[in-house]
Amino acid sequence: MVQAKMTFITLPVKNLNTSVDFFTALGFEFNPQFTDENATCLILNDTTFVMLVVEPFFKNFTKKDISDATTTTESILGFSAENRDEVDAFVEKALASGGSVSNDKVDHGFMYSGSFQDPDGHLWEVMYMDPNAVQ
Repeated sequence: MVQAKMTFITLPVKNLNTSVDFFTALGFEFNPQFTDENATCLILNDTTFVMLVVEPFFKNFTKKDISDATTTTESILGFSAENRDEVDAFVEKALASGGSVSNDKVDHGFMYSGSFQDPDGHLWEVMYMDPNAVQ
């Protein structure tokens, strides 16, 4: 079985400064070693990173058209929270910082999630799962 040591997600962005301001307001940090006028490395945790790359430079990595995340969905990026209150607080902070509504909150009892769109329309989901329910 293959297990990746690190995960890098690369997203095209229209305006790097807008993206950096948005994710900074949410409390994320960036790796300056992998940051210039074309891209920055958003740190999700010790082994997971999101490369935010301006669209003209992103085109160097693919022969395909770049999808418009405001009208199509390419993926949903999800991460966990410690509890339901943290889910709500994070989504509220994202909306207050320039994000937009994605979907209604989902409550399955044992699992709870909220979502938002970043300024480029990429979909993000924050979820909490009761550890006692996953035994």
